Amino acid sequence: MLPADLRPSDGRFGSGPSKVRVDALDALAAAAPTYLGTSHRQEGVRSVVRRLRTGLAGFFGLPDGYEVALGNGGAAFFWDIASFWLIERRSQHLVFGQFSSTFAKVVAAAPHLEDPEVIESRYGTRPEVRPSDGVDLYALTHNETSTGVAMEVRRPPGGGASGLVAVDATSAAGGMAVDPSQFDAYYFAPQKCFASDGGLWVALLSPAAVERVDRLAAGGRWSPAALSLPVALEQSRLDQTYNTPALATLFLFADQLEWLAVQGGLAWAAERCATSSDLLYNWAEKSDYAQPFVADPADRSTVVATIDLDESVNASTVSAVLRANGIVDTDSYRGLRRNQLRVAVYPAVEPDDVEVLTRAVDHVVAALA
Repeated sequence: MLPADLRPSDGRFGSGPSKVRVDALDALAAAAPTYLGTSHRQEGVRSVVRRLRTGLAGFFGLPDGYEVALGNGGAAFFWDIASFWLIERRSQHLVFGQFSSTFAKVVAAAPHLEDPEVIESRYGTRPEVRPSDGVDLYALTHNETSTGVAMEVRRPPGGGASGLVAVDATSAAGGMAVDPSQFDAYYFAPQKCFASDGGLWVALLSPAAVERVDRLAAGGRWSPAALSLPVALEQSRLDQTYNTPALATLFLFADQLEWLAVQGGLAWAAERCATSSDLLYNWAEKSDYAQPFVADPADRSTVVATIDLDESVNASTVSAVLRANGIVDTDSYRGLRRNQLRVAVYPAVEPDDVEVLTRAVDHVVAALA
């Protein structure tokens, strides 16, 4: 067993579902008798959705005309929605991990769309967007959760003015800075930086994105109602979802959002995550058995740190020992198949706990040796 001084105050470092603050759970328990088990079409739940929509607009500093839409199904579900309602004919996808590649595959399988343009780079690096006259949507990923590679959200340089910019922000939203003027759709789920459960998607939509949705609907573009962005927008404007949401997810999401706002908003959250990730990267660079997986410091995620271990150290064994001591979910992404630790340092994670984690890993590796 690990000594007491090598045990974080909270051992949850998973990339999603992530650590949920105990104070948020206490608030949910207090609200439960009049909130849980009530209609999502009535004011009790709609008021929470309103808090979310208003709070997100302020938290991200959305310009006038931007809208906050939400619905059931998670961010992966939104890829299907985007294939119907945000892409007219052809999209360009930057692929540098499991999740960015999956969205490209979703679009490639859509019979009503042209084959997407895919720009790919090896895992641990990221490609650059290329303006293209035939592309009407650029699909970016703010933070690739599987590899720990991040990219700045920017519109295509020197062209691509007619193309929307859609950003998968599931593990970045709420923990990494972003300029709303640089995107048309910034979509995510709340089980990472927003410290809630999954099963919900949120999309921050620019006026240009809303106009495209309206135009495609007027032109007869069809999708199942559950995938309809026009329906989701209509319902979101009423502070509700098309079908019944998980009420606990909505409540925990709103509580985390308001907690972040009180702490200092997105700027505070981004700085806190950067502090935590720096602790991990600096520790790895000084270690004789570990190193950051992402070679270029400019591309390293500040919310999900991936650390390669020397072949003499079995990362799976290290993670298993940590788990037996209450330090959980430090395993590498399953599809990456690397001898690696992956540590999420979302805003709810205490930087002091990250520092303790580094010492705990050192202790485990020494003991295994």
